[in-house]
Amino acid sequence: MLKRVIFLILPLLFSGIMLHGQMEKPAGPIKVEMKRGANGWQIYRGGEPYYIKGVGGQTELDRAVAYGANSVRTWGVGEAIAILDEAHEKGLTVLFGLWVGCERQGFDYDDTKAVKAQLERFTEVVKEYKDHPAILMWGIGNETDLFYSDFKVWNAINDIAKMVHEVDPNHPTMTVTAGLDVAEVQLIKERAPHIDVYGINTYGGLIGIDKEMRSYGWDRPYVITEWGPDGHWEVTKTDWGVPIEQTSTEKARFYKKRYEKGILADKEMCVGSYVFLWGQKQETTPTWYGLFLEDGSETEVMDILEYSWSGKMPENRSPSIASLTMNNKTAFENVYVKPGKTYTVLADVEDPDGDPLEYRWEMLPESTDIKSGGDAESRPEAMKINIGKGSEGGTLNFRAPKKEGAYRMFVYAYDGNGNAAVANIPFYVKK
Repeated sequence: MLKRVIFLILPLLFSGIMLHGQMEKPAGPIKVEMKRGANGWQIYRGGEPYYIKGVGGQTELDRAVAYGANSVRTWGVGEAIAILDEAHEKGLTVLFGLWVGCERQGFDYDDTKAVKAQLERFTEVVKEYKDHPAILMWGIGNETDLFYSDFKVWNAINDIAKMVHEVDPNHPTMTVTAGLDVAEVQLIKERAPHIDVYGINTYGGLIGIDKEMRSYGWDRPYVITEWGPDGHWEVTKTDWGVPIEQTSTEKARFYKKRYEKGILADKEMCVGSYVFLWGQKQETTPTWYGLFLEDGSETEVMDILEYSWSGKMPENRSPSIASLTMNNKTAFENVYVKPGKTYTVLADVEDPDGDPLEYRWEMLPESTDIKSGGDAESRPEAMKINIGKGSEGGTLNFRAPKKEGAYRMFVYAYDGNGNAAVANIPFYVKK
């Protein structure tokens, strides 16, 4: 299990609290309720049925609206405060994240003073922002269960949720776990009864979550709070131990299947989802989870999301990549090369609109800064590619690095309309 959050340093999350003196807040909360009817659970916002078609991330909100999304997930206080007004102006709701201290990051739930101080800080936040009309619900903690051993975290989360219920009668409470585990479901039921909604970050295991929720004993609503491609902990690895990333085309197929057969399929208990990541970040690679490339380009995944949310495909579609090989080998065939020797990389890419494609290649050493839970990672520095004769379009002839070790070759195929296909192939330089 993994998962992730964009800003993780606790003091920074609370630094945004001071912004309220400069903000002109919209008037009046919009009441949000969870009601169970004959057909299952339903969110009601302002008395009207509401289904979450959400994005996880705070950038490109205009694109989120244009493609049919209606909600934004934040992980920490500073992030939420920064976008409340903008989200409201654009008709988006906000899952207001309260970043609860994580054991893996050094928070000690035996430290009663620290636990009390955390509750007091959140009380101040909730009192200050509870009436903002953009708020959909409070997200109390994200993956506090990742690499933890102290179950008292659930008692602390319950104390925060209880406080929210006392201070803010208009918005439900949620906590989020990394994947789903029967023990954690039971712990939350027993130790955190003030949690109204279960949030799940899940990737390869999304389809089937509905059955697990029921068999584990959860009978209230849930939200898929992160979902996307296969996680880097879930995929096949090379012989030298690095994960093989799906191409943008492969990811698009999985997004479609997971949305239709995993999220929409459970109409009784699942009240929506937040796709991850509405933005770009380095996590194992620079392209693994971001729905945008570093230059803002979109891939086929975005075509699928637009169709899923709005019922229509974009007028101009993204390129598709059928394969990426190095010396006729795929990533699954463990590509070893000799230092300084010349090799050929072939990218088989097509554009559904017939747009001419422009190719960019990038070679990176394999990342060694691998973290857990989405904690910030540094991006490897791109290396100079010694390009040989015959390199054109989707064909690259290059000289392998002289230094022994693990690398990745990335290909980006752009259609000139803001869309791209992307893939990478890991290879190992061995003497």
